Amino acid sequence: MDADDASDVAGSDDFSDAADSDDASGTTGDSATDPVPVPTVGEAVIDCLLDRGIETVFGIPGKQTLPLNRAVADRDARFVVARHETAVTHQAWGYAETSEPGEMAATVVVPGPGDMNAMNGLKNALNDAVPMVHLAVETERHVRGGDGIHETPPETYDTVVKENVLVESAAGAVAAVADAVRTARAHPQGPVRVGIPKDVLASRTPQAIPPEPDASDPPGAPASAIRRAADLLSRADEPVLLAGGGVRRSGASDVLRSLAERLDAPVVTTYKGKGTIPETHPLSAGVLCGGSSTELRELLAGADVGLVVGSDLDAVATATWSVDLPDELIHVTLDADDIGFGYETELGVVADADRFMGALLDRLPEADPGPSDCDAGTTRAAAVREADRERFVSVAADRDGDAPLRSVEVVSEVRDAIPDESVVTVDAGGFRLWTLVSFPAMGPRSYVNPGSWATMGTGVPSAIGAALANPDREVVALTGDGGLLMCVHELHTLATEGLDVTVVALNNDDYAIISEEAERSYGFDPGTYGWADHGLDLVAVANGMGVRAERVREVDAVGDAVAAALAADGPALVEVVTDPAEPQASEWMTRDR
Repeated sequence: MDADDASDVAGSDDFSDAADSDDASGTTGDSATDPVPVPTVGEAVIDCLLDRGIETVFGIPGKQTLPLNRAVADRDARFVVARHETAVTHQAWGYAETSEPGEMAATVVVPGPGDMNAMNGLKNALNDAVPMVHLAVETERHVRGGDGIHETPPETYDTVVKENVLVESAAGAVAAVADAVRTARAHPQGPVRVGIPKDVLASRTPQAIPPEPDASDPPGAPASAIRRAADLLSRADEPVLLAGGGVRRSGASDVLRSLAERLDAPVVTTYKGKGTIPETHPLSAGVLCGGSSTELRELLAGADVGLVVGSDLDAVATATWSVDLPDELIHVTLDADDIGFGYETELGVVADADRFMGALLDRLPEADPGPSDCDAGTTRAAAVREADRERFVSVAADRDGDAPLRSVEVVSEVRDAIPDESVVTVDAGGFRLWTLVSFPAMGPRSYVNPGSWATMGTGVPSAIGAALANPDREVVALTGDGGLLMCVHELHTLATEGLDVTVVALNNDDYAIISEEAERSYGFDPGTYGWADHGLDLVAVANGMGVRAERVREVDAVGDAVAAALAADGPALVEVVTDPAEPQASEWMTRDR
């Protein structure tokens, strides 16, 4: 049996893999003696993923991907068919965001248009340091350079992934995929693209045996850095902790909570760190984002020592580094280039969040506060939470009785209606800032939202990924009408996959955050980028895709509608009519009280 027979090469009648597979030494299978057929490269690739714990693949099939689709169908794996490639990578992103650290999914798309559509989610995952393996079927090797169908230069994708690999030798495909899994899981984690030519996938080329998965630990911190950090924090009177998405990625939520309690330090999270400490904890002080209150900003500025862990302190979280942080700042991150970029640091450490905080906790003395200092950190955190609550109440009270609901009212009702252990995925849009600051997240894998990439259209796709990763938990997607329309096709995916996801769509028939800026800064008429005269009927849209739906207008009806949606089998959508003219969180949360 000759694995290099050209008849086994899809789409080619004049190209052979002979140069790649004549020498079977160091490869799996022996065509001269083994009666078992050598598997196709596509089969070997899927087996490689399964061997490394990747059992879910998101994608859209095309003629180029069929060797992989055939292999998935023949094995104990799940292929989820999306309706647009932009959703594919956001589904895998949501899967990883709500899974244990290191767990992830794979994605499969056709070359060219499919791959470029998927770039949005790849960049989102890169910014958020979320692992995934993206399998992109490349143009056949003998056609490359001749403008074959969907052909794009492989280097097109270099800047949107952690690593971009092009398989040139058919015998090396499995090794490339195995290394991609290792690279995606290595800290800092991220998406890895593997381009595999179509002719390679269908061939029966024996594969080089890949190395065992690298089980090396993420970097810890030198003892000298731990001693210095412990010294700074031990003598602090008003310390504060700022936790980013790296805390979630390293599985460090428990040690973060223990460290905060040992130091009696309030915890502020970034938008990507939201939920790394349950926001019902007495030391939780809120989220640093564009909607952060004056009181939260004053808490950060007034601390004498700050520990930033698992964050790059990017321009989005810090309002282009205009938020004041403590003069004595300890910054722990996995990328040395982030240290000192926007803020001067007293101590910069390149280390994993979990390992650093664990070592620091071991070094710090047990807390022994005097009577006057008892629970000082808890009191400081509670003052911020109370001030924020007053602002939430006032923005709801400011609404005229007959006016549409405001976002903060809606998300409060949703929070009360869903179990604490639910997974909540949140789209980008004007309502997102209100949700970040007012919707309590209950755990490190309970809240998903896009980071600094801030792309719209993620809410429903990430909920699909979350539902598949967490079949025993309720999953709720919060989205606006703008974000939903950018991924509305995925309502049909929810229906066809039979996933119990509840979509809450806040519909103000407007790109309201844009209309507000256009009116305030550029003199446009109110609602310039809205559709007041051509409003969306999201109930009709959802019903047309096989999703049960209900529209509500009154605040008292929101919770009942969400509860009914959760109780029903299959996906459901609750459309809530909201006010396009509501105040923006960035303005309301910083105004004088």
